[in-house]
Amino acid sequence: MSKTVAMSLRLDRVLLDQIAGQWTLLVLGALCDNEGRARFNAIKRAVPGISQKTLTQCLRQLERNGLVQRRVLTQSPLGVEYSFTKLGDTLETPVAALYEWTATYSAAVRAAQARYDGKTCKK
Repeated sequence: MSKTVAMSLRLDRVLLDQIAGQWTLLVLGALCDNEGRARFNAIKRAVPGISQKTLTQCLRQLERNGLVQRRVLTQSPLGVEYSFTKLGDTLETPVAALYEWTATYSAAVRAAQARYDGKTCKK
């Protein structure tokens, strides 16, 4: 494998790791549920368990990657709104597909986990 191909694969892997991070897909899903834009606190409420610090870090990473833009709202009520950029809009379909797949197959995955756990506990 050439150094160029290896470097490209590493860079792609870094981006994939960032998009598929523990909280990132949930944050992207919250934005998808709100037509691609939401205030910080609305996202926080939509992602149970995420801390303010973690959400801030996640949104900054998405902003750095060009997927969301941050806008300070100067009219009452004051706040910060995040919305998909044109590039971020391209993630809406794959994110929705992952959520749909999860909803469709979560019972089957739980059943497979129970079968596996049953086999490994007997040893």
